[in-house]
Amino acid sequence: MPFKPKRPCSHPGCPKLTDGRFCDEHAKHEAKRYERYDRDPAVRKRYNRTWKRIRDRYIAEHPLCERCEKQGRITPAEEVHHIKPLSCGGTNETSNLMSLCTSCHSEITAQEGGRWNRKGRSKSL
Repeated sequence: MPFKPKRPCSHPGCPKLTDGRFCDEHAKHEAKRYERYDRDPAVRKRYNRTWKRIRDRYIAEHPLCERCEKQGRITPAEEVHHIKPLSCGGTNETSNLMSLCTSCHSEITAQEGGRWNRKGRSKSL
């Protein structure tokens, strides 16, 4: 299947072409900026070192995107998603987690009103 053409990095003045929104250099900068200024401090506390260990263990056990697998595609997982968000009473239990590729995770997060649409989470998988 053909890939989308690369596009310029969204960082002002950066001429690098990328598959995502930002080139590798500016993606790290944007993630750091988001964590520091935009992310709710209560959320920051939930995603600590313990979460990183849980996430790493889960993604090692489930290396493919579970949503893509259901559609017959094989895509490496890059994110671990909480089916029921922690903010709504969800837990880090294995039954509440799902491994996803970045594309699927971004789509679900946007539908739920997460990072880009702060109206609150309304839908769930």
